Amino acid sequence: MLAHVGTPKVYSFHMTLSYSRDPFCCFTTSQDLATFFDCHRQAFAHFGGVPMSIVYDRTKTVVRRHVAPGEAVPLHPEAVAFAGHYDFDPDVLAAYRPTGKGRVERQVLIVRDHVLAGRAFSSTEELDSAFTAWVPLRRAKVHGTHGEVIGLRAVRDHMALRPLPATPYVVAQRHLRYVGKDCLVAFEANLYSVPALRIRPWQLVEVRATKSQVTLHATTPDRQGETLLATHPRAVGRGARVVDERHWDGLPTGAGRRVTAGGDLPAPRQQNRGSEAGSLLALLNRAAATQVEVGRRPLSVYDELTGTRPFTTHPSTKESS
Repeated sequence: MLAHVGTPKVYSFHMTLSYSRDPFCCFTTSQDLATFFDCHRQAFAHFGGVPMSIVYDRTKTVVRRHVAPGEAVPLHPEAVAFAGHYDFDPDVLAAYRPTGKGRVERQVLIVRDHVLAGRAFSSTEELDSAFTAWVPLRRAKVHGTHGEVIGLRAVRDHMALRPLPATPYVVAQRHLRYVGKDCLVAFEANLYSVPALRIRPWQLVEVRATKSQVTLHATTPDRQGETLLATHPRAVGRGARVVDERHWDGLPTGAGRRVTAGGDLPAPRQQNRGSEAGSLLALLNRAAATQVEVGRRPLSVYDELTGTRPFTTHPSTKESS
């Protein structure tokens, strides 16, 4: 839809109130964790509250891993925290049950046919505006299943919603990355800087990414109990370098490097053998072992004790040769 402006893919997020079929839709260019739950916040603001429960299929932004039918589904930690902050229960469908959320799946086709078909757009903001302008038309229709005007039935639906919390919950993706020798951290094919004086090369740091911001944290707190190393705006696309030049203070600059073409080579340094021997003797004299008396005897004593003479061939060996 937006390939002509350089956006290869556009995704639509849908949430539908089950009782009234009141729809919500927004368009994004990403399906990552932060974007997914940011769409939730937009939906809650659109409806004016939070439902008591939300039905999901087994998407990886909600389910940490797939399990066999009948087993408890492990939820993503950020999904659990988000649901706890907004006070709703996540309800995950059973495996191989595509009809379990047909009320929202139907909205995908309705929006495609009535909002997008036959129209051209240049941004996701225009797509969102087109849906917002179409919502009053949808709410004025009589729904074929419950037989009531969607907007009138939605009033009762909205009154049953729970209030929004005073502060929003910002979901962050968390990843571990290594710091390069140039104090840059790679994340999603982009590079972000960290202070060279607070890290070491190949140190492991934690990347926390929201929809608009990337923060880098140390895995262990410092003396003040802080872990934050740097904060950057999140890069758009791939191959970007988001650098604070102050972070490069402390890196080697190469200011002491020199080259020569010959002819004026420095004279080799003369080593003072006597001073070296004196230093070694002074070092040995400091050891306690040098104060121990050691007996001295000629090597012939050991020959007499063993009954042999040095460098003497055995007679049998001589005869055989």
